[in-house]
Amino acid sequence: MREIVQKESAFVRDVLHEVEKVIVGQRQMVERVLLGMLTGGHVLLEGVPGLAKTLTVNTLASTLAAQFQRIQFTPDLLPADLLGTLIYNPRTGEFTPKKGPIFANIILADEINRAPAKVQSALLEAMQERQVTIGDTTYPLEQPFIVMATQNPIDQEGTYPLPEAQVDRFMMLVKVDYPTKDEEREIIARQLDPSATEVRPIITPAIIASARKVISDIYVDDRVKEYILDIVFATRSPEEYSGLGADWKRFVEVGASPRASIWLARAARAYAFMNGRHAVLPEDVKAIAPDILRHRIIPTYEAEAEEKSSDDLVADVLEVVEIP
Repeated sequence: MREIVQKESAFVRDVLHEVEKVIVGQRQMVERVLLGMLTGGHVLLEGVPGLAKTLTVNTLASTLAAQFQRIQFTPDLLPADLLGTLIYNPRTGEFTPKKGPIFANIILADEINRAPAKVQSALLEAMQERQVTIGDTTYPLEQPFIVMATQNPIDQEGTYPLPEAQVDRFMMLVKVDYPTKDEEREIIARQLDPSATEVRPIITPAIIASARKVISDIYVDDRVKEYILDIVFATRSPEEYSGLGADWKRFVEVGASPRASIWLARAARAYAFMNGRHAVLPEDVKAIAPDILRHRIIPTYEAEAEEKSSDDLVADVLEVVEIP
């Protein structure tokens, strides 16, 4: 199994190498987007404008020989602009479906929180059920189907907060921060150099499907599963875990949903695969837990008053829950 994983995961290094021809730094963001492709989980990237969120997804999609659609979300976007609609044919007297841009393998929902709630709800069926209903007919979406969305912080002009039900359908919420001074120096140097860098497609949907099959065979020990459950249940019942206690519960309005447990297990397998391992380590779970939990924990007003964010609450849980 170790040899199989190392052989099947060899393309990961090639993909990262291709992406780094264009993207400077932001290694964690690139890895998380690739992790979404391998697990079939949707990824939400959050950060201020100008941090290469859109460029990263565009570049990574260029390494995959599959259908890619970029949808710019705006306040006047309609659900039909996303899903498609029925067109009346006067010659036949029938309505024929005109499919929208959602019918692709990789969807880049750019600035997703700048569209109104009606458009956000139109995404729910596609993201969860991998299907779209136009009129009375339901159409399955092609596999792989992944939504890579970007959003600006909600305190920025013209943004709408995403509904909790939709946010929970994203496997990960990845916070994107500013590059370091050395990285930004390299960005300037590349932008001043007029030579263009081409990214070649090196993976196909068949390679992704094969990788997913191997990932499903990666071993997850019962103690690792118990560790995942302890992390999630600590956000719901902190009084049962020494180090948190009942007092900590006043900071959490809503704990992590069962989707958190499911995605922690799936993503930990894919993370181990990306690192060439045939079994999941507790460190794999701990490494990806912040991205999977931060949008599934809703802090109370009391937590906000004491300037404790969901990231701080996740850090508290990971520090307290014992590693097996």
